[in-house]
Amino acid sequence: MAEIVSFPDADRAVGLLVRSLRHGVLRLVLNDPPANALSIALLEALVAELEKAASDADVRVVVIASTGNVFSAGHDLKEMTAHRADEDQGAAFFERSFRLCADLMLKIAHLPKPVIAEVDGLATAAGCQLVASCDLAICTDSSTFCTPGVNIGLFCSTPMVAVSRAAHRKQAMEMLLTGETIDASTAKDFGLVNRIVPKQYLAQVVAKYAAVIAGKSPLILKIGKEAFYQQLELPVEAAYDYAVRVMVENMLVQDAQEGIGAFLSKRKPEWKGE
Repeated sequence: MAEIVSFPDADRAVGLLVRSLRHGVLRLVLNDPPANALSIALLEALVAELEKAASDADVRVVVIASTGNVFSAGHDLKEMTAHRADEDQGAAFFERSFRLCADLMLKIAHLPKPVIAEVDGLATAAGCQLVASCDLAICTDSSTFCTPGVNIGLFCSTPMVAVSRAAHRKQAMEMLLTGETIDASTAKDFGLVNRIVPKQYLAQVVAKYAAVIAGKSPLILKIGKEAFYQQLELPVEAAYDYAVRVMVENMLVQDAQEGIGAFLSKRKPEWKGE
């Protein structure tokens, strides 16, 4: 059953994020159409949910989806502009907004569970950053993506961090320098998304991916996801040294013994998460 995440200290925020947990899959649905803007309230809600999910043994996979025709238009520019009237011209609020958004993206990267973006519609600026930050991204054939900050005098510097790590360098620069919108096929070519599916099959395909992943050992997924992002930042020799240490440690855990034993015995493994 879906549950609306409420915020007792902010009436406007009630219903901005809808969560549901079934068969190990936690769905977090951005619910502030038409833009699903990443306001302070929505960012805080997402961060809080991921923090809880990190230690919740019932959560095996996280899916981030949305309602409406826009996955997310990024930061709430109206909310930010309102703070230009502050004594510091909004500097403190801007710092808070961009830092909170960066914290969310890091929470996704550091979460010991896979995160899948279920994209239907436009993902722009920090919304595109959110897609690029997820471990997997599956979108509809009508979805579009852009980092348009350059068009309004605000270069997408924080989205750049995630986009440049997901897309190829020159293609990321193309998005950042032109601010132009790319279609789903181009986003897949660039490396921003894994799969493109017809709209009517999106939820079904994402659910299948999530179910397959949720059936793996949670401990092994944790080890693997952490190792994947760690080795990316290392020179190749150091990456191999690190990966060898991880493989040795992985071989010594109970789930590795169980998995290998089950494979050799031609039976289904029984994961203990140990």
